[in-house]
Amino acid sequence: MKILFYTIQCVGYAASLLPLCILYRFSDVLYYLLYYVIRYRKNMVKTNLRKSFPEKSTKELTRIEKEFYAFLCDYMVETIKLFSMSERQLKQRMQFEGVEEMVQALEKENKQFGFIYLGHYGNWEWVSSLTARVHDVNPKIIGGQIYHPLSNKVFDRIFKKVRGKSGGENIPMKDTLRRIVYWKRNGKKAIIGFISDQTPKWNCIHHWTDFFHRKTPVFTGTERIGKQVDALIFYADMERIKRGYYRCRITRMTDDIQQHPDYELTDWYIHRLEQTIKKAPAFWLWSHNRWKRTLEELESRRIKSAG
Repeated sequence: MKILFYTIQCVGYAASLLPLCILYRFSDVLYYLLYYVIRYRKNMVKTNLRKSFPEKSTKELTRIEKEFYAFLCDYMVETIKLFSMSERQLKQRMQFEGVEEMVQALEKENKQFGFIYLGHYGNWEWVSSLTARVHDVNPKIIGGQIYHPLSNKVFDRIFKKVRGKSGGENIPMKDTLRRIVYWKRNGKKAIIGFISDQTPKWNCIHHWTDFFHRKTPVFTGTERIGKQVDALIFYADMERIKRGYYRCRITRMTDDIQQHPDYELTDWYIHRLEQTIKKAPAFWLWSHNRWKRTLEELESRRIKSAG
C-alpha cells in the first residue's frame, strides 16, 4: 500500500507541474471520453436534472448536462494541480470574501467556533485553502474541514494530504463532535467547513426538507453541534468566475443560533444552496445519487421492522 501511495503521489505531483492551460487540454479530451464514450453516470445526471428543472426544455437540460461534464473534468485536473500549487497561486485563483468579518465576529462576540455551510459546488477542494486566509487575519485560529473518509485507503490518504496543505485539519465525520469538544475544553478557537449536501445513512436521518421539488433527507450535525457549542453560523456562496477562477462569499446566517427551532437553520442552508445552484446549475455534483433515499422507502422499512 505504501508503494502504491508514493507512486500515485509522485505521478500526481509530476502531472501537477504542468501549467493549468495544458491540464485543461487534457480535461477537454477527458470530457469527450467521459461524456460520449464511457457515458459516466449519464442516466443519473439526466434524471437528476430533469426532475430538478421540470420547467426547462430538453435543449436547455442537455446544455447544462454537457457543461456539467466539462466542469467535472476541469475539477479533476484542478484537483491534481493542488499537488504542487503554491499558496500565492491559490490566493489568485480561489478568492474569498468575508473572511476578515468572520474572524472579527468570533473575537468581538467571544465565540470559540465558526461553522461554515457549503456544498459540492464549484471547486470544493480549493476551498480548503480558506485556512490560510484565516491565518492571514489570525494565525491562532484553527481551520478544519469535515470529510467522509474514502473506502480506498490509498486515495483517502492522498486526498487528506492535498486538502490539508493549507494548514486545515481533516476531521473524519464520525469524529466531528469528539474533536470539537476537545478544542472547546482546551480553549481553542476554530473555523470549520461542513459540506452538508451528501446523503445520510438511514440511521442518521433525522430531518427531511424540500430540495429541488423533492423531499430530501439532510445532515443536521452542523446545526445540532453548533447549538451545543454556541457556534457562529455562516454560508459559503461559491461562484465560478471563469475557468480556473472562483469566488467564495462567506456571510453570516444568524445572529444567535440558539433562537432557532430545530432544523430551521438546516432548511435555510438547503434553500440557499438551491439558490446558488440555480444561478449556474452546471457546477454542482449532479452525478451524485442525492435522492436515493425516499420517504416511501423509509415507510416500507418501518413496516418491515414492525412486522
